[in-house]
Amino acid sequence: MGRIIAITNQKGGVGKTTTSVNLAATLAAADQRVLLLDLDPQGNATMGSGVDKHDLSKTTYDVLMKQRLASETIMPLPELGYHLMPANADLTAAEVQLISALRREYRLQDVLRPVREQYDYLLIDCPPSLNMLTVNALVAAQGVIIPMQCEYFALEGLSALVQTIESVRESVNPQLRIEGLLRTMYDPRNNLSRDVSEQLLNHFGEQVYRAVIPRNVRLAEAPSHGLPILHYDKGSRGSLAYLALAAEMLHQERQGDKSRKAATESAEQASSLCPS
Repeated sequence: MGRIIAITNQKGGVGKTTTSVNLAATLAAADQRVLLLDLDPQGNATMGSGVDKHDLSKTTYDVLMKQRLASETIMPLPELGYHLMPANADLTAAEVQLISALRREYRLQDVLRPVREQYDYLLIDCPPSLNMLTVNALVAAQGVIIPMQCEYFALEGLSALVQTIESVRESVNPQLRIEGLLRTMYDPRNNLSRDVSEQLLNHFGEQVYRAVIPRNVRLAEAPSHGLPILHYDKGSRGSLAYLALAAEMLHQERQGDKSRKAATESAEQASSLCPS
């Protein structure tokens, strides 16, 4: 069963979509089956994957409104290695229509259930706000990645996001947890970047990814060509950083699998020692 990860931060311009697109590509390059789901009405993840958001007949909106099945909307992108559920401005209407809908918080979870086992990772690019679309992503997901720009206002609003994640976890989705905080647009020559990075490490410790995404011109250029950085400039610092992030995530997943297996084996051994 695929792991659903919401990539979110209510603050805009922190590298959320950049992370969604490039993580999809690097995980796919590591032989993972990946679905990138665009849940942002701006459609930037769609455009960044080389798909024209203005020329779509089937989008995430149709799936959330139950007008189409997820399987009918997903687009294979063989040249990039992953699948895409695209979005455009139509999705803005879903924010309003979901408010009065039945099971409004569970819509995304419900529609993804039939396709989830087809993927190893389902990455959700969330809108830059804590609205009903983001809540749907958090209810559907098992993990959250929070991109954090290493600048002055980076920590502003983070506590609200963490509280929202905790609220969703306690009320409707006990599986939800923070996968990691990702430092983006990092410039080691900048004292402020180093200070913010240190604050994140001090407050969140192991929850901060060791992979760091640098400020990189080639990384900034790639979306205008409709390509992930891995396919635009494989040798760039931005590409290497996202490859490192994918490797770190896969390592964590393997360690998690070992921990779960060990816990299961211990429970089975304990059970076998109990008198019947």
